[in-house]
Amino acid sequence: MKYLIVGLGNIGPKYELTRHNIGFLTLDRLADKHDLEWDTDRLAFKAEFKYKGRQIHLIKPTTFMNLSGKSVNYWMKMLKVSKENVLVVVDDIALPFGKLRMRAKGSSAGHNGLKDIEAMTGGNNYARLKFGIGDNFSKGRQVDYVLSNFEQKEFDELPMHMDKACDMILSFCSIGINRTMSQFND
Repeated sequence: MKYLIVGLGNIGPKYELTRHNIGFLTLDRLADKHDLEWDTDRLAFKAEFKYKGRQIHLIKPTTFMNLSGKSVNYWMKMLKVSKENVLVVVDDIALPFGKLRMRAKGSSAGHNGLKDIEAMTGGNNYARLKFGIGDNFSKGRQVDYVLSNFEQKEFDELPMHMDKACDMILSFCSIGINRTMSQFND
């Protein structure tokens, strides 16, 4: 069985350690744990590995966050991965920093990367792993906040939260979304 795990973020050193790039950072952590190398392929950085008999494809779209749907749609078709086997790792300002929540589907909640995936794949019926980045910004400063780097205290805690996110991704691929949600969501 094939799975497509998508980490959302923006390419380039300017964005590398920003809150908005937590999807990229989480997939980098998972790739490191499995000694994977990233290849540049069409519309994405791509890596793959086998886990418990499942073929897991990781992508980090190279289209910038707001155009992520083009990459996701392309790789779903290219790899012949059904939507129920797609998981998108995304930052979420509605969740406190480090809080992780998996959902089988849902609204984009104003997230332009998710909006584009919905537009390009025909709906919001794909799983997402929301990674809380907090909402410590004043009115009208959301863009500055999500494109800012983590504070040192947050950065020090990131590995622990990313490890849990990696466990949730592997669980999604091995025991399914419902059991993963009941095991990991608080």
